[in-house]
Amino acid sequence: MKDFLTLNDFKKEQILEILEIVKNIKNEVKKGIFTPYLKNQTLAMVFEKNSTRTRISFEVGMYQLGGHALFLDSKTTQLGRGEPIKDTARVISSMCDMAMLRVYRHADLKEFAKFAKIPVINGLSDLFHPVQLMADYLTMMELNVGKNIVYIGDSNNMCNSWLNLASIMGLNLNVAIPKNYKINDEVLKMAMNNAKISGAKITITNDPKIAIKDVDVVATDTWFSMGDEVSKDQKVKDFEGFLIDEDLMNLAKKNVILLHCLPAYRGYEISDKVFEKHSKEIFLEAENRLHAQKGIMVWLNNVCKNS
Repeated sequence: MKDFLTLNDFKKEQILEILEIVKNIKNEVKKGIFTPYLKNQTLAMVFEKNSTRTRISFEVGMYQLGGHALFLDSKTTQLGRGEPIKDTARVISSMCDMAMLRVYRHADLKEFAKFAKIPVINGLSDLFHPVQLMADYLTMMELNVGKNIVYIGDSNNMCNSWLNLASIMGLNLNVAIPKNYKINDEVLKMAMNNAKISGAKITITNDPKIAIKDVDVVATDTWFSMGDEVSKDQKVKDFEGFLIDEDLMNLAKKNVILLHCLPAYRGYEISDKVFEKHSKEIFLEAENRLHAQKGIMVWLNNVCKNS
């Protein structure tokens, strides 16, 4: 496995193997130990979308691993002038050791990976956000929570990635999305097939009050994704009743944790009071982006060296 494009490309055992590397590296960092696992290597970071956590975590992560991260965006490279993705992939492959892309179209990411000779990581696409889910699952493991999860929000890349993770790892996932919103057919089909093997339970509903009942983990995301074709005013109407406030959270288990990939828009997908009450786990989740992505890069490097 050369690339990290979607969790559905991985088996449960491989995800756990990566997370063991993640935990070991994080433990080293907490002791002030920075082992140069990727000494003198260069990560090309290609951004079509704005970023805070993805850029910081990959750039700092590569530095801590003994390497260097190179920031590239479509405005200041030939990608913005229409250079074919396959050409850019081959150029970057000849000069860098690894690439991370944050793109609008998952198809472009796949095209890049097809022609690249180096490992390619999905930093976010319209279909999936796998590095975020590795951080989320690490946070769940560290907080020792149960396996009953609800995702409340848009049928977007985070929804798809939660379906990937839960179905592979044998978790129980309730997905609450508004009426007239539809989960990607292929993603849902894959999740249901995975669930037959792992024993996961996947439920789709339009009622967040039913979905959140007695869960261990509440996950959500912004209603307003970059590149979204639906207007903000329309989204607010569509998501009426989907605000995660105290009344809704009271239907979950007492020791429930809340995960949000950020940025959070208080008063829309989550109330300020609920966000602040659960800010400790939310910002642990954000920090874990750094550690999770370091583990992913080290694992990919090990795979390439041994292939």
